[in-house]
Amino acid sequence: MRMILLGPPGAGKGTQAARIVENFGIPQLSTGDMLRAAVAAATPVGLKAKDVMERGELVSDDIVVAIVSDRIDEADCANGFILDGFPRTVAQAGALDEMLKEKGIGLDVVVELTVDDGILIARIENRIKETGGARADDNAETLKKRLDVYHAQTAPLIDYYRNTGLLKSVDGMQTIEEVAASVDGVLKAGT
Repeated sequence: MRMILLGPPGAGKGTQAARIVENFGIPQLSTGDMLRAAVAAATPVGLKAKDVMERGELVSDDIVVAIVSDRIDEADCANGFILDGFPRTVAQAGALDEMLKEKGIGLDVVVELTVDDGILIARIENRIKETGGARADDNAETLKKRLDVYHAQTAPLIDYYRNTGLLKSVDGMQTIEEVAASVDGVLKAGT
């Protein structure tokens, strides 16, 4: 099962990804984690990324795609993977498609967790009340900014993957258990 999990910040992607890892035995590939690992391992692409990051610049799509490519070549990805945080833009999705095509593989499914922005903001405000805002990003203003970036850059991926026939939408407004059951249904139908 090779898949992408899409949805706005706070939609529950991390919670669902952890369940998928456990139930399907495939790794969750976080681009941030992969980038840090490549830099730490001083791989050729990691050294390029380190140089860019040390200059305070954003790592290019080419470098990110190369890091993802190296990572999915590892043995634990033989039966599939969950891409988390990548692609973030339509340009990255196109680069991902090309890279996978070169490897002779493709995505099986793109699962979108659909949620209402107002509910997400209410959730974060409740979490602040319950936890005292323990996380640095636990405030409504930060979430609103992250949602704006998501809608501008990442939301166009929904149409991109809908046009490929890979997109399956799940109502992320349900309980965690109901979302999990819906995601499981989508994944089992795709295998």
